[in-house]
Amino acid sequence: QVQLLESGGGLVQAGGSLRLSCTASGRTFTTYAVAWFRQAPGKEREFVAGIAWNGGSIHYKDSVKGRFTMSRDNAKNTVALQMNSLKSEDTAVYYCAARMWNVDTSGNEYAYWGQGTQVTVSS
Repeated sequence: QVQLLESGGGLVQAGGSLRLSCTASGRTFTTYAVAWFRQAPGKEREFVAGIAWNGGSIHYKDSVKGRFTMSRDNAKNTVALQMNSLKSEDTAVYYCAARMWNVDTSGNEYAYWGQGTQVTVSS
C-alpha cells in the first residue's frame, strides 16, 4: 500500500504561481511513477503531468507545457508540481496518483490516489 497526501493548493490570481506537493508513505516510493490529474466541476478527470519512477521521463498535457514543471525527490518521498502562469481554466481539484514504474495517461491505470487539493485561479 502507498498512501499519498497532496498539499499546496489554494486561491491565486491569473498569471500567478502555485506549487503542489505529493508526499508518499507506506511502501517504497522509488519504484512508482507518479502523476497529477485534475478534475474541474462538470468535467472528466484529465491527466496533467507524470514522472517515471526514476525521474527519467516526464510527460505533460499539451496545455500546461512550458507552464508546469514536475519533479521528484525520492529521498524525501515527495513529488512536486510547480505551476506558473496560471489560467482560469487550470481551476480544478488536483490529485496525485501512483503506479509501478512508468507513467500512463489513463487514470484507470493508477492504483493509489491522494484525496485531492483545490486549485482556484481567479481571472
